[in-house]
Order: sequence, then C-alpha cells, then structure tokens
Amino acid sequence: MPLRIEDVIQELINPVGQLETTVDVLEFGDPSAEVRGIATAFVASSDVIRQAAKAGANLLISHEGIFFSHHNNREAIKNDPVATEKRKLIEETGMAIFRFHDYWHRYQPDGIMTGLIEQLDWQKHLAEYHPASAIIQIPEASVREIAGHLKSKLGVPYVRVVGDLSMICSRIGMLAGYRGGGLMAIPLFEQENLDLIILGEGPEWETPEYVRDAVQQGKRKAIIVLGHAQSEEPGMNYLAGVLRARFPGLPVYFVAEKPLFQII
Repeated sequence: MPLRIEDVIQELINPVGQLETTVDVLEFGDPSAEVRGIATAFVASSDVIRQAAKAGANLLISHEGIFFSHHNNREAIKNDPVATEKRKLIEETGMAIFRFHDYWHRYQPDGIMTGLIEQLDWQKHLAEYHPASAIIQIPEASVREIAGHLKSKLGVPYVRVVGDLSMICSRIGMLAGYRGGGLMAIPLFEQENLDLIILGEGPEWETPEYVRDAVQQGKRKAIIVLGHAQSEEPGMNYLAGVLRARFPGLPVYFVAEKPLFQII
C-alpha cells in the first residue's frame, strides 16, 4: 500500500494529538498523493524548494511559514511579485509543503530543542527539560570558549554576545527560536540560577538590556544570541533522522540554508 502525504502528516501529529488552533497545515499539495521522498528544512526558501525537488522529494516539511508571516497572511502579498514567483516555483516543481511548527514544539521533549542539544553534543550535560527551555550544566568555561563551541558545532560564522566574554559559566539556559524575550528569559536567570542564556532571538530592548544593566551593576550574567534559524535548524535535521527511522526505505533529506545575514 503506497504511503500518502496524509499518512506522514498523521504520524507527525500523533504524539501530540490534534490541536484546535495551529499554523501547521498542508500549504500546498494533494494529501492523498503518494510520497516519493521527504525533505525537511527550517524554512521553505526558493533554493530549498529547488534542492528538495532535485533530490527527488515531493513532500517538503518546513518549520517556518512559506510567505514571510507566522500566521500565513497571504492576502497582504497576493499580488507581490516575489510571492507570485515563489507560488509558480512550487507549482512547477509539484512540491507538497507541510508546515510543522506547533506540533514539533509540543513533543516531549521539544523536537527543536532536542535537535539543538544533540548537535551541540551536550546530551550528557542536560540537567532538565522544561516545556520551552532546557537547562545545561557544563564544566566551567568562559563565555568566549562557549561561543567558540557553538560556532564550531553549528557551523556558523558568528554569534552575538552581551556580557563579559571572560566570565566563567557552568549553568546555562537554552531558549530556541523566538523565545528570547524578556517575559521568558529574564525570570529564567533567577529561577534556575543561570550564568548564561543561549537564545535564538528576541526583542533587543528586553533581555539584552537587562543583561547590560546587570553587568553594569557588577552581576554575573551573559547571553549568546544564535539567530532564529541557527537555533532551530538543528531540530529539523533531527526530524529527518526521526523520519528515516519511522519510514525505512523512503528517501529522507535534510536541506540546510546558508546564513541569512551577511556581516560587513
């Protein structure tokens, strides 16, 4: 019996159960179509769609939205030339695209966080999982040394730091994606007695300014900002491994994108 797109989607949502409200939908494609190959990616950029099609996949599982909006507001860009050309590319390649965001974050533990910790080779240092964060306890190292470890393991050219680069850390909070805002990150410092928080992104006037004031008061706190994609892409690579184990014999690919920003 052929494996259909809707079968794969059902397998992905089963561990969580049906959510009443979610951005996770089949954006393009026929749910009854047979799956020939699967690609996973952080975002379904134009290049990612092309690479997935070239590899032979006809189902692309993307963590973020296709049209530049978390809530998939297509009406605002329905006549935009960039969006129009992207729709044409999707139609020409025949790519089915499933958004897999809310469910993946609701796995226990969070699939995105699991992938990030694995790529950093910090499984043995995991102290605790929370629904939206993880606590890591490592041997003492400076902020600079930890930043170097992150760059090496994630294959990124830079990270951003607020705080003293020479400060010695051992207890670290992890917040992937857009979870670095003040409401989530600032209380975590005191609740978990953290030296450092590693986050994807958040408003620059919230947690970074809190850390600036803390340092100016002589307190030992720092943050390392990875970037949204850099903090979540490992989780989509991890998903590819999960799918290979679940559907042996079916080609499954992870498609990475180049870093979005250039530093000049």
